[in-house]
Amino acid sequence: MNSKKILIITYYWPPAGGPGVQRWLKFVKYLPEFGIDPIVYCPENPNYPIIDKSLLSEIPKTITVLKQPINEPYGLASLFSKNSTKKISSGVIPKAKKQSLIEKVMLYVRGNYFIPDARKNWIKPSVSFLSNYIQNHQIETIITTGPPHSLHLIGLNLKEQLEIKWLADFRDPWTTIGYHKALRLTKLSEAKHKEFELKILNTADEIIVTSNHTKNEFQTKTKHAVSVITNGYDSHSITIEEKDTLFTLSHIGSLLSERNPKVLWEVLSELIQENKDFSKAFQLNLVGVVSDDVLESIYKNGLKEYVNIAGYVSHDDAIKFQLQSQLLLLIEIDSEDTKAIIPGKVFEYLISETPILAIGPRDADIEQIIKSTNTGTYFSYNQKGLLKNQLLNYFDAYQNNDLKVNAIGLQPYSRKALTEKLSIIINNK
Repeated sequence: MNSKKILIITYYWPPAGGPGVQRWLKFVKYLPEFGIDPIVYCPENPNYPIIDKSLLSEIPKTITVLKQPINEPYGLASLFSKNSTKKISSGVIPKAKKQSLIEKVMLYVRGNYFIPDARKNWIKPSVSFLSNYIQNHQIETIITTGPPHSLHLIGLNLKEQLEIKWLADFRDPWTTIGYHKALRLTKLSEAKHKEFELKILNTADEIIVTSNHTKNEFQTKTKHAVSVITNGYDSHSITIEEKDTLFTLSHIGSLLSERNPKVLWEVLSELIQENKDFSKAFQLNLVGVVSDDVLESIYKNGLKEYVNIAGYVSHDDAIKFQLQSQLLLLIEIDSEDTKAIIPGKVFEYLISETPILAIGPRDADIEQIIKSTNTGTYFSYNQKGLLKNQLLNYFDAYQNNDLKVNAIGLQPYSRKALTEKLSIIINNK
């Protein structure tokens, strides 16, 4: 029986770092086990804000990877401010009152002149190249994954030109994601974003999203099928000899300006002042990009000497931090829009055998996942007393060498199980 060929159109591909690249890297790894032969299309010369060369070794040797040049504005923008360009392309947008003039101009230009995003110049050449390739190689199904959402416009154009099945995968929402509001959009630009969003949602044969909140949002905008396939975890061979000797609380991933749990910094400051044992043992590890606003809040609470800023590390090293830490910190912005966000690292947290301390909006999808898998505790931003008590409970367990997790129900979040779910959607007529 011949494998079914599918074409995956993605911007993020190794050596890109961060969670965005891993979703489709893992799908590509397991799809052949379900009779599907994936072909990947990605940029030849992308401007990735984060590089992780260790992920190159995970690309299956048998996979065809097509690459075409992309013309991005970030190279030109970096001539004016390399630091601001890197921050904004990474999603770290300073609060409005702290933005420099250059940052304000960059955000305005990005939001209003590059719709839907700064990779829009790749749409036309990609459609030209791929339309020929699809016909010459008898490909019946294409998948676009965004952000950047301009890749869905590649899918839209190909769908309009060819007799193909098109799946649009939204790793994040579009017009309701937090940074969308920071782009200084005019009313005309905002309307254009919404117009593109609706056209894609109503033209693609199937929509794939990563959370139930996004599914509920999109179902109000389209009558087409919307399926939830979350991100997940994969097996790895990384081991550690023992946990940290200090009471380490580690956050792995980006801490954006709005992802700033001031209530946690206050609680930690109080515990350090009130509990001598806690003050001697505590360490806060920040692994990944951290905004200046977040660091300012941490330092204002007298925590500077307790902070270890590791910066961005390879995926393997990130897993080591997860395994070695005493507690893992998960933070989401306190807003209605972020209830749909399930950070990719959550699923690796789940299998780390390290308790998760999570803070975010009430009734978020991540709250349900953490509670149903018995992997940690979840608090809203106004639960200071409960948060403080839980940290003390965790610290007591650490002192008694009894800080552990008894996870349940993790198998549905394995990358292989999720890929099987995807294969069913691909094979549906």
